Amino acid sequence: MGVKSKAAAAILVLLLFLGSLWLQGGLDYHWDSCLKGYNQVNTLHQLYNSSGADGAEGPQVREGCPGQTFQVSLLLSHLLAASAETSDVLLQPYLASWDELVKFMEALGPMVGLISKEIESKTSIIRQLALLADGNPEAELGPEINSINSMSTEAGTKNDEEASQYNAAYHSVRSMILVELKRGVVDFQHQTDSGCRTLLRLHRALLWLKLFLEKLGETPVAGRLRSPSELCREAYQSTLANHHTWFVRRAAELAFIAMPERGFFYRLVCVQSQEELSTLLKTVVQSIGEVYDRTQKALDENGMLDLP
Repeated sequence: MGVKSKAAAAILVLLLFLGSLWLQGGLDYHWDSCLKGYNQVNTLHQLYNSSGADGAEGPQVREGCPGQTFQVSLLLSHLLAASAETSDVLLQPYLASWDELVKFMEALGPMVGLISKEIESKTSIIRQLALLADGNPEAELGPEINSINSMSTEAGTKNDEEASQYNAAYHSVRSMILVELKRGVVDFQHQTDSGCRTLLRLHRALLWLKLFLEKLGETPVAGRLRSPSELCREAYQSTLANHHTWFVRRAAELAFIAMPERGFFYRLVCVQSQEELSTLLKTVVQSIGEVYDRTQKALDENGMLDLP
């Protein structure tokens, strides 16, 4: 085997290892995503063509980007649905948002795509926990769960049929936190596969992607647009790297080297210029930010930002 072949094999081994450790901790099981079929409940014209607070039209987003598996319009629709309830995040559209973000990562090539496999495993854990939460959690947990699940906006009420696919205990981030604390399945000292710990790992990864997309939408500095590889590495170093070992951080650096150039991202979301990309990504980042901030607050209020 030549030197180049050995180097390529070594890189592949490192990236496979990275995929298994990316969100801290390997998984003991992998479940099918039984509830992956989240149905859109918001029409796209309401989301993209509505007027903003200043009366200006919102960014025009194509409902479908031909030839792309990842669809930014679907991502935005799921994110909007996830934040439909007051001060809470609905889990079903939240996980559907991750389904689309996984497609985004896989579109960036096999090196980055390896990372998405661990994220898929994390979303599968929460979905499976929702399916296994049988019985009558409302009776077990008392009126608190009813209070949380009744804080719906008009938009959230329209989603009752779709939301009923999830057990009421896993209806939202706050209801999941409540039920898992009541049942004593959240361990603040040792690693568990609780929904709360799993959500925290997804939450950290969401901040990384949010920051990367924010940087990708930046306008040129001194006439120069920095490479996506550089931006992704920078976003990682200020977010997920804080929770990773030295070895995983080095392996991540290898994955980012293989990031495609900026023109690829134009094609991925069907825009023609950096200006159009910046406008679109601003909307995406704002939508992710709303979901992230609500999740951050719920986890912080329950002392869950440092679960092992």
